[in-house]
Amino acid sequence: MEYKRALLKILTERIAGKRRFIQVIAGPRQTGKTTLARQLYKETKMLSDFYSADDTIEAGSVWIDQIWESMRLKMQLKNVKEAVLFIDEIQKINNWSECVKKNWDKDTADGRKLKLVILGSSRLLLEDGLSESLLGRFEMNYMGHWTFAEMKKAFSFSVQQYVWFGSYPGAADLIKDENRFKNYIRNSVVEPSLSRDILLTTKISKPALLRQLFEISTQYSAHILSFNKMLGQLTDAGNTTTLARYLNLLGQAGLITGLNKYSKKPIIEKLSIPKLQVYNTALITALRTESYTEALGDPAFWGHMLESSAGAYLVNQANEYPDIKLYYWREKNAEIDFVVKYGKKTFGIEVKSSTEKINAKSRELFSARFPGARLILVGSSGISFEEFMLTPLLELFAGF
Repeated sequence: MEYKRALLKILTERIAGKRRFIQVIAGPRQTGKTTLARQLYKETKMLSDFYSADDTIEAGSVWIDQIWESMRLKMQLKNVKEAVLFIDEIQKINNWSECVKKNWDKDTADGRKLKLVILGSSRLLLEDGLSESLLGRFEMNYMGHWTFAEMKKAFSFSVQQYVWFGSYPGAADLIKDENRFKNYIRNSVVEPSLSRDILLTTKISKPALLRQLFEISTQYSAHILSFNKMLGQLTDAGNTTTLARYLNLLGQAGLITGLNKYSKKPIIEKLSIPKLQVYNTALITALRTESYTEALGDPAFWGHMLESSAGAYLVNQANEYPDIKLYYWREKNAEIDFVVKYGKKTFGIEVKSSTEKINAKSRELFSARFPGARLILVGSSGISFEEFMLTPLLELFAGF
């Protein structure tokens, strides 16, 4: 049976309701955006059509006009008051946002209840078009990487498999052949994200530097690493400003981000050394030579993978819920792996494997610096890693 993500129910309700906003589905590659949109298309009881810009050669904005007018005509001939138009890969159409704005505003003025769902594989291009022409007309639905709970239910992943193989549904059936799995991630996720979603949509003066930064960042996921130290390991010339910009682009593509240090002073947060964090641990695995069995047999490295997996879960939750802000904290030799700011509540989260020691001084200093902050220990003697990864973040914090 085909797995249905939680966003499907939300979009079903929004489509069935009053025509108010264009529904936009955005998120990283290979997370199932098109699958979800087609599920929505099949389940809607309204007159609907599904189109993809991939199905037309050198599609221009006139193509959008044509399919839009075709749907208007169908509504008229069938004498229906409501309909839904789905357009996939819309970012491949030149000047798509201006064309969508024109047609959407015309239907609004005419009182026509033609609803619209758009999605695309390039979040960067989607967001550029939305910010340029469609402000106030759309509702963003972020589709992040799959959680452990989803991968367990859909593919029977164990928590160890989730930590190592990550959460790309298209690669779930390949984990018994690790070479094939790693090739899939490199060729179907990493390369399109870099070459199409970033290099073809943004002016990049040093493409080789961008690729090197991605590779180094996967190696140092869950590590605090200054841009100056990164430059020391890169062969292509660059500067810290360029690296900061490229890291931001990698984050927008759903690959890797840099967390800021938590502080009561915003200027310290902004100027802090980043803590690198992948959005999906498969990005680490795909570029390493170790096998799953070898990784499990290396306690130090596996502890690093556990922290990266927990961090990936947290950054994806932070993308889905705007009230959640994610940081790290470090002062001299004291460090808390992650700090979550949720409304007025602050939570420090430490991730420890069974072989790692708990640093009591870090906990004491963090509590002294931020009175009222709660500390959550994941693994070791605290909440089990599996239970933490299975618990929705908002539900976990509800008890505090």
